[in-house]
Amino acid sequence: MARQLRHEDYTVGWVCALPVELAAAQEMLDEEHSDLKRKVADNDENLYALGSIGGHHVAIVCLPAGHIGNNPAATVATQMRATFKRIRFGLIVGIGGGVPSAEADVRLGDVVVSQPHGTLAGVVQYDMGKTTLRGFERTGSLNSPPQILLAAVARVRANELRSRSKLLEHISKLEGIAKFQRCKAGSDILFQATYDHEAGQTCNGCDPDRQETRPLRDSGEEVVVHYGTVASGNQVMRSAAERDRASAELGGVLCFEMEAAGLMNSFPCLVIRGICDYADSHKNKRWQAYAAGTAAAYAKEVLSAIPPAEVAETHTVEEVIQETVGQYCKWLLLGDVSALMLQ
Repeated sequence: MARQLRHEDYTVGWVCALPVELAAAQEMLDEEHSDLKRKVADNDENLYALGSIGGHHVAIVCLPAGHIGNNPAATVATQMRATFKRIRFGLIVGIGGGVPSAEADVRLGDVVVSQPHGTLAGVVQYDMGKTTLRGFERTGSLNSPPQILLAAVARVRANELRSRSKLLEHISKLEGIAKFQRCKAGSDILFQATYDHEAGQTCNGCDPDRQETRPLRDSGEEVVVHYGTVASGNQVMRSAAERDRASAELGGVLCFEMEAAGLMNSFPCLVIRGICDYADSHKNKRWQAYAAGTAAAYAKEVLSAIPPAEVAETHTVEEVIQETVGQYCKWLLLGDVSALMLQ
């Protein structure tokens, strides 16, 4: 019989947007827990899947059907924070559209992880800003992932270099489910950025001569993990020209997705995306299940790298937010005082 814990026992919040992402997340649990009988917050309309990974008690929530994007993600995370008040950090885990380039050989099924790069903190909202005489100007900034998650990523990368990664072992947990098998996803095809999709739900009618020729990977690895900037917005990116233009303006983006920007400043988290398409007009759903699985497997790898005792010593999400708000208010107060002095 599954255990039933208390709300305050859960320290990790896991957010996903689609049912296929929720299913992959549940398959990664070492142990599944019984549902809790009541919610602490009266206005919490979320339904949670509960369990444990690597000694961490995890609350998993999926966005309501048909509601995707930054704003729905922010609402769901806010309700989760109110119900599970001892959560220390979050993971946003699911699919994304990859950005292949000379610098990053991103392929279908690969994993992209948000990490500070250059002047960006790991996630950028590419469609937020204002139109000026010089063109579109992006505004606002987003927080970087919590230090404990960045430290865990460093540990995972070290394990990769030492050939001690268990990512493929975690992915293999899904092999018994036909929907998540790599062979069901079909071929990994990348078309030239200047060539748009012809017609239909698949690319069977697209010109094979317009496909990019890519060599086999030297490592022979089926799944490669990439670290850097994730672009987030409230609209689906399905234009190769716009994809490459936005990536160039932002100094190199690894993938596009639709939830992270709504969470970074109110739910300290790490973004993990499995690549299911190339964010172009040839976008389809064939690789979604496998990509959701590789992302969930990497999330399990990250959690397995963090000792539960270290998590218990960190601040809760609520404490971090309250501290941030306090510092901001203090900054505003000091700014007002300075303004008065200048007058």
